[in-house]
Amino acid sequence: MSNFLYGIDFGTTNSALSIYDEDKKEILTTITVPSILYFQEEQSSSAPLNYVVGDEAIAAYLEDGMKGRFMKSIKRILPRSSFIETRVHNKRLNASDLVTYILRELKQRADAFIGQDCRKAVIGRPVFFDDDNTDKDALAQRRLSKAAEQSGFEEVRFQFEPIGAAFAYEKTISKRERVLVADLGGGTTDFTYLILDPEKVGSKDRRNDIIATGGIYIGGDSFDSAFMWDKGTPHFGKDTQYEAGPGKMLTVPVSLFANICSWEQMNFFNGQKIKNDIDNYYYYSKQNRKFKNLLTLINNNLGYSVFQSIERTKVELSKSDQSEFKYAKMDIEIDDKISLENYNQIIEKDLNKISSYLDEFLQNAHIKPDEIDSLFLTGGTSLVSAIQSLFQARFPDTPVHSGDNFISVAKGLAYSGYLFEQEN
Repeated sequence: MSNFLYGIDFGTTNSALSIYDEDKKEILTTITVPSILYFQEEQSSSAPLNYVVGDEAIAAYLEDGMKGRFMKSIKRILPRSSFIETRVHNKRLNASDLVTYILRELKQRADAFIGQDCRKAVIGRPVFFDDDNTDKDALAQRRLSKAAEQSGFEEVRFQFEPIGAAFAYEKTISKRERVLVADLGGGTTDFTYLILDPEKVGSKDRRNDIIATGGIYIGGDSFDSAFMWDKGTPHFGKDTQYEAGPGKMLTVPVSLFANICSWEQMNFFNGQKIKNDIDNYYYYSKQNRKFKNLLTLINNNLGYSVFQSIERTKVELSKSDQSEFKYAKMDIEIDDKISLENYNQIIEKDLNKISSYLDEFLQNAHIKPDEIDSLFLTGGTSLVSAIQSLFQARFPDTPVHSGDNFISVAKGLAYSGYLFEQEN
């Protein structure tokens, strides 16, 4: 029987698993799935939950008329102490349970590929799950560890995701380099400064080569949330007035719209009290047409399809100076022209936070820009035009490299088998 190791990048938007053959010392293949769960509307109360993962989840969700329970960006709830559990068809599921469904799917696909049960994995994690909060970070780590155990893994090590990306890049260089790695994903932006050397590939101890690590809880989801707030919520009745009493007009609570801008909130934004409140605001707003769109959005689980349109706009603006934010479903009609300049203004606050954190990271680690031999950018958010401009302006004379933005981390994690040989 051959010896295998899985490198697993459980991501906010997408997850990937690289299969590493420890005998041949090579990666055989990498499996990717969107980090999405869908629980069908029709369930048996006495049987385990029926669910699908990834692209199949999207297809089943659409086929079922966008009913059932659809969940995205599950990684973002890992550090949330306020999230205890959610109920799906009267079954209680905690954060580890939800992650388990995705890890188990990846494992089953990989096991089918190699024809055996692999129980050894290096799993990636952000430098900070929730900024610099050690309690939340420890909670997220425990939940992820539990999910790995429930998925069938017995030998598990954890590696910072940007370090994984760095080891993937190390396979492509011909000489020693001091590299700043920026891993910009859906949930976090992580930095690592380290020394890479092709002669050290596969070395058992790389601790002395890792000079500094850091991260901030901002990523592509933050950009999408900012866009939804600025361009989306006006179409769903933000600033709607309702009659709170005879002759007394108030504005509907802003929290309703903050919730539809955040996927980890929208995943669980289906309680009966919330629905009753929205119905009442609609009635007392004299059936405001735009506020009705909020009712349609919530009652028909349209959140994912709206955010798909936002994602398309973001992707188009990474290649062009103009795009359109278009959405048409169940009487909701959105057709707004969006310029790259306008988009950059919308995400400016988050861009400034990333830029400020980068300054802080370099200063605290005593890293001078001219000491950096190269930059390695990875993660889907690294493709955003404003992100590219940020790094080009900050390091005008430093070569910028990128690998496969969606599987680099998983590959590098698979190259991190040395972690099993280090003393605990």
